[in-house]
Amino acid sequence: MRITKLYSDVIVEDRKYEYKAVLNPDSPVKWAKSLVGYANGDGGILFVGVSNDGEAFGIDLGDIDRTKNLIATVNDRHIFPHVKISYMMRSVDEAAEKFVLAVHVAPSDSIVRYREGDFNETVYIKGDGNSTPATPEDIISLSKRKHGVDNESTDVLYEEEGWTEYIDLCREFRQDKSVPTLKELQNEEIVTKDGFAKSGFLMFKNDYAGADTLVSCRLWRGKTKTGTVLDSDRFKGSLSQVLRSTLNFIERNTKTGWRKTENWGREEIRSYPKEAVREAMVNAIAHRDYSIAGTQIDVDIYSDRIDIVSPGSWLLPKSYDAYPVGTIPSIRRNSIIASCLDVANLMERGGTGFQTMIDSYSDSDDHLQPVVSIHPGFLDLRLFDRLYEPIAQAWDREQMPDTEKVIQFLREEGPKAVKELQAHVGYSQRTRFLKEIINPMIQSGIIYRDGNIKSPTARICLREGESIPGHGEKHED
Repeated sequence: MRITKLYSDVIVEDRKYEYKAVLNPDSPVKWAKSLVGYANGDGGILFVGVSNDGEAFGIDLGDIDRTKNLIATVNDRHIFPHVKISYMMRSVDEAAEKFVLAVHVAPSDSIVRYREGDFNETVYIKGDGNSTPATPEDIISLSKRKHGVDNESTDVLYEEEGWTEYIDLCREFRQDKSVPTLKELQNEEIVTKDGFAKSGFLMFKNDYAGADTLVSCRLWRGKTKTGTVLDSDRFKGSLSQVLRSTLNFIERNTKTGWRKTENWGREEIRSYPKEAVREAMVNAIAHRDYSIAGTQIDVDIYSDRIDIVSPGSWLLPKSYDAYPVGTIPSIRRNSIIASCLDVANLMERGGTGFQTMIDSYSDSDDHLQPVVSIHPGFLDLRLFDRLYEPIAQAWDREQMPDTEKVIQFLREEGPKAVKELQAHVGYSQRTRFLKEIINPMIQSGIIYRDGNIKSPTARICLREGESIPGHGEKHED
């Protein structure tokens, strides 16, 4: 009988299922490492009485009792901390004399080791049908998943002079402009009772040099990443400084305008409300998955929006759209980092950050409301530019002069190849398009060519500011 007849969802051995004909009491590590690997992962099932090719031949009740006793003994003597196990039997014959024993292993909250002797301990992780010793990198990653990257005690004593950047953040955003006391930090479990900083609090320390706080910022010309990068920067180090530097980058690339009020006055309006930008960045820093090595938060500013992309999966059971406005539950991936931001009055315990963003856009149209997009392994929080107006909307394209069409296209989309501009304007002959449109615009200084004339990668760019009459450049024939 095939195992699939007993368990329809079990087809082959993988990270969740493994087959064993019998469990050898003389070499327990050969099968006990699978129990350890399951406990260190997402749990799994070891099927006893099944051959390697998936044939379920079964074992009798006496062998089942001996197998359970063997597992209990090995779990007690060799596996630390002990794994949680449950059993299920299914018969393979009509007489119910032979059974497949399913050994269910639950995922552990701690890192589980297999011990041989007094000092030889091995951490195993589950592979695709096998279990292998964990490398040091695997153990670090496993520790972060089990305990959280930020909730481990360290041997670094908290002293205010080492956290001045964090203290400045607290002074800026706390309502009373006060400095958090040691007692307050201990009450929030940011600092231990003995005065040692938790690992998450170390990420706010002035001299923190870890690469896991990296934020990459870019300002793009146009609506996509195919345009020119107009401004860029990368920030890492103390989370306090990273947050401040990122907010400054967004601020220097935020437009301001004016709109009329009901009593014929006027008020300033910003592309992105300060409250929304701050909440979006605080949310990204608090909830990103720091256990994924080599990742970063990406902040991309386009002509019509900001995308703040952070690594880590969506933790809630339903999608973002499934929750009514203002009802998103609060789940903290990084409890200590979140507590540090909470103490600084940058984060609310009730999970009201999304509501704050929505409130700051309350006077904007529906299509401009903040959006959270959920993707495998990362989240994209999008804020729309409230001042963005497509230039094409102000013109009738059919009545627009060809020169204006080129200018409008370059303003909206960024640098383009000649053939793209030719297609956009509607010229059938390249030579005529160059002679009548492109070369005169280059000569007048409205546009310029970036790259060699004959290079296929050359792009036509719009010159910022006023045109320069008489500005000469080599023409293309």
